[in-house]
Amino acid sequence: MKPAYLFVVLFLMALLPTMGQSGPSVAQTPSQKPRLVVLTDIENEPDDSQSLVRLLTYANLIDIEGLVATTSIHLQKRVAPETIHRIVDAYGKVQPNLLKHEPGYPTAQVLKTVIKKGLPVYGMGGVGEGKDSEGSNWIIRQLEKPDRTGGPDRPLWVSVWGGVNTLAQALRTIQKTRTPEQAERLYRKLRVYTISDQDDSGPWIRKTFPSVFYVVSPGYGYEHATWRGINTGEPGTHPEYASDAWLVEHIQQGHGPLGALYPDVAFGMEGDTPSFLGLIPNGLNAPEHPDWGGWGGRYVLQQPTLIASRNKPASAPAEEPETRPIWTNSADSVLTPRTFMPPPETKQPTAKKSLQATIWRWRTEFQNDFAARMDWCTKPYKEANHPPVPRLSHPENLTVKSGEQFYLRASESTDPDGDSMSFRWMQYPEAGTYQGVVNYENFVSNIYEARPIAPTVTSPQTIHFILKVTDKGTPALTRYKRVIVTVVP
Repeated sequence: MKPAYLFVVLFLMALLPTMGQSGPSVAQTPSQKPRLVVLTDIENEPDDSQSLVRLLTYANLIDIEGLVATTSIHLQKRVAPETIHRIVDAYGKVQPNLLKHEPGYPTAQVLKTVIKKGLPVYGMGGVGEGKDSEGSNWIIRQLEKPDRTGGPDRPLWVSVWGGVNTLAQALRTIQKTRTPEQAERLYRKLRVYTISDQDDSGPWIRKTFPSVFYVVSPGYGYEHATWRGINTGEPGTHPEYASDAWLVEHIQQGHGPLGALYPDVAFGMEGDTPSFLGLIPNGLNAPEHPDWGGWGGRYVLQQPTLIASRNKPASAPAEEPETRPIWTNSADSVLTPRTFMPPPETKQPTAKKSLQATIWRWRTEFQNDFAARMDWCTKPYKEANHPPVPRLSHPENLTVKSGEQFYLRASESTDPDGDSMSFRWMQYPEAGTYQGVVNYENFVSNIYEARPIAPTVTSPQTIHFILKVTDKGTPALTRYKRVIVTVVP
């Protein structure tokens, strides 16, 4: 074989993991990937293990920088890092096959280096002098390490599935050992999402560190929490996608060692998953804008009042009023996108509002996405489905005048598997400032071009339009584009 020809062959062989096997790359560049540390009371109940299985299937799109075993009000005297290790080991067995579908999946060996543990102590009992742990020290290390992506430092998201005292101790240590300027820089680098309050250190953080970005349905009463939209819903919200039968078919059985470790549901499927669903780069999610809504729900910055809880554990401490605005519960309409493009003369049905609707309105889409990634654990590229790639023919931000007809177009969208695609344009009223229903020159939403008519306004108003591109593969996969239109008088 001639040297030049040999070089070309070797070069092409080196590219195989990102060419023929992987198909078109849709992985995020390092500067785009969210950074994430998880605090989990794993072994409290099965849902933490379920959420970890799902998270690992997105390990190429999120930089997982910490998996920390902690306590909670439901698991007060022990931590279980061994369960995290077991699930990561199972991930390691399917990671080579995941790489056939998208690049960027880290090895299990890399992920095992970020598994840490907090103190086996409940709540504020684990916060104070001499209460540092490998988990709290690791959080500080991740906050302080330089971000070598070439752009501005990315924030560090802390996704809290149980108690938050390991983070509370990290913040206390920063407060005691860094200058005020150094400490404030680290506080502002944090983005925290906690699944309600599962110990008494969460409210302490919110009061003591007012500059920390904090998303939470506050209190110990889960019935009022937004995150419950992952496993509850009104009639017509496709609850079958969270059923035991669906999980057996699409996740647990026949999907390799990672699916085999997805446990049966005990109290509710994946109650912790909303804490990271909004970080997945899908064209809809906007982590820095919780009020825009996405797979993990929609939240507004406000100072909430307490809601009486029917399910508060007897051991939970007394709840006190919030002392400052936080990102918290906000309701969406139960109406589905099909109602957003009626003829002008059509009377609109009354829309019921629900906190959980901000999550379950996307249920079929995020569940199908998870199912596809579980297929990637065992199937070759050509036998699995991969998400479409929406492309707009115009910028994602537009300015139009009152009464002006304008165009939204995505005819250049593609699908890596060559699948046919469906297009649906929807207005997301709650995400913008204009709350009315927008009329259209063309009264259908399921084509790649929509022709809205700007409403008449007396002051500038924003309207969020969401493009949903769904392929006709199995399972059907959806990706999005968000167009923010500013209407001026």
